[in-house]
Amino acid sequence: MILKVSDQITEKVRNGEITDEEASRFSRFVDTCNRELMTHSIITDNKYSQWFAKGEADREMVKHFIVQFSVFSNLFLIAQMMKVINATSLEGMRASKEILANELGVIFNKPGNKLEDVQDTDREGDPDIVTVEGSVDGGTFRFKAAHFEWLVRLGSTLDLGFNDLGKRRHGTPSTLFFCDQLSSIYGNEDANIAEGASFAVENWAAAGFWKELISGLEAFKKSEQPDLPLAFFTWHDRIEEQHAGHVMDELEELYFEDGFDEGKFIKGGLEMLDGVAAFWIGLNEHRIAAAYA
Repeated sequence: MILKVSDQITEKVRNGEITDEEASRFSRFVDTCNRELMTHSIITDNKYSQWFAKGEADREMVKHFIVQFSVFSNLFLIAQMMKVINATSLEGMRASKEILANELGVIFNKPGNKLEDVQDTDREGDPDIVTVEGSVDGGTFRFKAAHFEWLVRLGSTLDLGFNDLGKRRHGTPSTLFFCDQLSSIYGNEDANIAEGASFAVENWAAAGFWKELISGLEAFKKSEQPDLPLAFFTWHDRIEEQHAGHVMDELEELYFEDGFDEGKFIKGGLEMLDGVAAFWIGLNEHRIAAAYA
């Protein structure tokens, strides 16, 4: 993945919104992001997701993965709430609330969405039905649309109950380190550090690991668990593809705001990527140890 300066920067220079020097300075910063952040191993070489994509995970390995992912998914709510609390503008708070409310079960409101036409109440929060576009403003809340509940339904096909998932006590040290780093860096009260972390998380999420996980789970579903619901993963893959197109737009807006600190932004991004890496390294070490047990 290589970040590129969009044509909007040239347009801003042409319109007199920024100077040529400011545009050049931004271009140099994008080069710094490419050099310092986009080369991080968790973006370029996620060994666990690469292995998982091969479809070699057995039942116990898939269960371990789902439990650890559920802990991350559930504890992410704390980090996202911290991001809401520490927002530096009303717009920023609302953007963070969009993510938090959607995680909790508020379906995005989009013109033409036919959710209300769904007659089967068992599917009213089905991620195969709910949209990845729109806003939670005016959206419909459904308990079954909560992302954690999607994982609970997936876990039930693997004989994992509600209390087997999502709790801090189920997390390995590496998973909990990742979750704690999310709260302290992604949810940091210093906007430069928090935005650097957000930028890093978005680029990690857009790096293709969702597709690798889906490939591995599809193989397991075909060989062992035909009723395994995969929509939690396919829905997130769809929304991250959508987010990927906005990453540079958001950076271009942020960079020219008063008080932007390049050093803190990169620091937040690097520390967050190290936290992300710890999660996947922990999973990879577990599967290697299990293979030789």
